[in-house]
Amino acid sequence: MDLDALVAIDVHVHAEVSASGHPSLPVPLAAGAAAYFGADHRMPTVPEIAAHYRERRIAAVVFTVDAEAATGHPPIANEEIAIACAEHADVLIPFASIDPAKGGSGAREARRLAEHLGVRGLKFHPSLQGFYPNDRVAFPLYEVLQELGLPAIFHTGQTGIGARVRGGGGLRLKYSNPMCIDDVAVDFPDLRIVMAHPAFPWQDEALAVATHKPNVYIDLSGWSPKYFPPQLIRYANTLLKDKVLFGSDYPLITPDRWLADFEALDIKPDVRPRILKQNAIALLGLA
Repeated sequence: MDLDALVAIDVHVHAEVSASGHPSLPVPLAAGAAAYFGADHRMPTVPEIAAHYRERRIAAVVFTVDAEAATGHPPIANEEIAIACAEHADVLIPFASIDPAKGGSGAREARRLAEHLGVRGLKFHPSLQGFYPNDRVAFPLYEVLQELGLPAIFHTGQTGIGARVRGGGGLRLKYSNPMCIDDVAVDFPDLRIVMAHPAFPWQDEALAVATHKPNVYIDLSGWSPKYFPPQLIRYANTLLKDKVLFGSDYPLITPDRWLADFEALDIKPDVRPRILKQNAIALLGLA
């Protein structure tokens, strides 16, 4: 990966469909999320994601979400995503997702994926997976990540998954309160943690955790920047300038739309490149 040639690193990109056409989410949840975001519900394959990002000279962290215990829906195989990303290593960085309900077997899977397939971290979605991040059920996964020096990305705040679906598709927003991440940051002080998204309605809680815990970061995915709350912009410009990361939530939000709206924000000239690329390089250990 030629870091100098990249204009940005998107740390939040979803693989929504396997090579065989298996979707990452049950159809009602995927359709509801697409309607919520006003997306066209197109589900690019990993090679198509690579082509999209290569054309824009942007690298992308790619993952799916394994929520089989809560949804009954089999996930896209982490192995498939890792191998596909390796074939496009100039622009793609593989993360995995392992349902915390898998316990010790999940921890062994995480180690194997990292040591043999080059996976660089894990993605968690507490509301979709149906667990509190500070629940000990997930500790075996955190222990492996901390030992191997790999980061964890946690969805925080409201989610478009389940939106406009009867009963929210069974998803409970309470699991994604960022204050649960504070406990994880205490119990695993060397685990690098990324709280994904402006954490509505808990934005101030997320900012408090990120400013208090040195190992906690925030990515800006899932929202158009024109909707960012003013306190998030203020902290990104100051106390958190080294801990805020560009993320789009592609394919639900495109990097083109996100970057165009980000350009209009009042972000300091020396902070803008940190958010777009430099902070991700440091977090992911790419340099």
